[in-house]
Amino acid sequence: MNSKLEVLADRTDAAVIYLIGRDGVTIAASNWRQPQSFVGQNYGFRPYFRDAMAKGSAELFALGTVSGRPGLYIARRVEDDGRPLGVIVVKVEFDRLEAEWARQPLTTFVTDDHGVVIITSRADWRFRTLAPLDEKTRSAIRAALQFGNLPLTPLPPMREGATWIGGGIRFREAAVAVPMPGARLHAFQPLGPAEASANATARTAILIAFILLAALLTWIFRAREKQRLQEEARRTLEIEVAARTADLVEANRRFRAAREELAQASRLGTIGQITAGVAHEINQPVAAIRSFAENAGTFLDRGDAGKARDNLGTIVSLTERIGAITAELRSFARRSTPAPGPVGIGPVIDGALLLVGDRIRENGVAIEHTGEVAGLHCVADRVRLEQILVNLLQNALDALGSRSDPRIRIATSAESDIAITVADNGPGIAAEVADHLFTPFVTAKADGLGLGLGIARDIAREFGGTLDLVTSPLGGAAFRLTVRRA
Repeated sequence: MNSKLEVLADRTDAAVIYLIGRDGVTIAASNWRQPQSFVGQNYGFRPYFRDAMAKGSAELFALGTVSGRPGLYIARRVEDDGRPLGVIVVKVEFDRLEAEWARQPLTTFVTDDHGVVIITSRADWRFRTLAPLDEKTRSAIRAALQFGNLPLTPLPPMREGATWIGGGIRFREAAVAVPMPGARLHAFQPLGPAEASANATARTAILIAFILLAALLTWIFRAREKQRLQEEARRTLEIEVAARTADLVEANRRFRAAREELAQASRLGTIGQITAGVAHEINQPVAAIRSFAENAGTFLDRGDAGKARDNLGTIVSLTERIGAITAELRSFARRSTPAPGPVGIGPVIDGALLLVGDRIRENGVAIEHTGEVAGLHCVADRVRLEQILVNLLQNALDALGSRSDPRIRIATSAESDIAITVADNGPGIAAEVADHLFTPFVTAKADGLGLGLGIARDIAREFGGTLDLVTSPLGGAAFRLTVRRA
């Protein structure tokens, strides 16, 4: 598990991923090789552990008790047949985002639900507060060691109406909510340059107006000019806030790229499971080719060119089968940019069955087909759609290990959309697992990681489709994949 978490942390750019037992002690961690390893550390006092055990999920921004580095802790409960086993935690740090903000002219920072600055472009503002904290709030923060022994003093700037004043400098503030419970993104822009420009313009206007017009006209001109400049400053600030939001969108893009890496790793892991079966599929026609070739030589020696030609024709057919198998495997393993387009349903199902065919025959599983697939095309990417079906077939084969009459039914129906249902007559899925089946790290398999179905559902959604658990007509488990018709 240490090694698995280490690989996941590297692929997703997480600071650390670790697994905590229900007693609060860390069982495994991605940083297990490092001197500051979390393995053996007790985090039972952390709110994210207690809330995740009680509610299923939790999030908390805090200082690391071992590393001393701040970050966002995202926790999810791990269960077995409804019994909580512990909590899986992902820590995300924001060093690169803060460094990027620091290169910008604005002062940008994020506050949590208590008003504490947790992410900022100014290091001296980190873990300061927008307003003084009451003693009850401070006691709760200290009990959870959320920010260690930091004093959490208020920021130097103080609010005065719609502006902030600090160190003799006035700031205009803009703030928007961000996808973190109770958190907000703030941007401070000094008003000095805008006010200096406004004052210079106003002085010139007063001088000209004093010469040309009455004092009343001068006052009106100054007020209107100042209002215009303030509006311009506000619009400039909103543009800068939009730029900060774009930074968050870029961070989300990197997350999607990491998820694509995870899908490729899952695909390569699946290939490792089916390689032995594919090798067996190839060995059989290779042995037959040798036999037919030797017989063809014998027929030629006897002058029987007709039989020799028949053998050569059979050899051509066998080499075409080998080519089809290797082409399917190579296509399945290839890393490529997803390119959704018209994809034939029949060839995708045939390709998935070809990849797991040896395992199907080895376990004596009967494959049933219902519905017509001829001429059906959907909007998808061939390899990624095939990955979903291979995952569903592999899961069904795993569930049929103890059945005396194992069966898998692949049912296809087409109305406005195309639905492909993969059902088995295995033991089915327990009710307590079914509600969280597509959640990462939730699995009914003893040796499973719980990522396959989550990745499959994400792939389906990218095509504008869905992947759902449905009632099996065979009494076991069934999954329905719905995709848009081309």
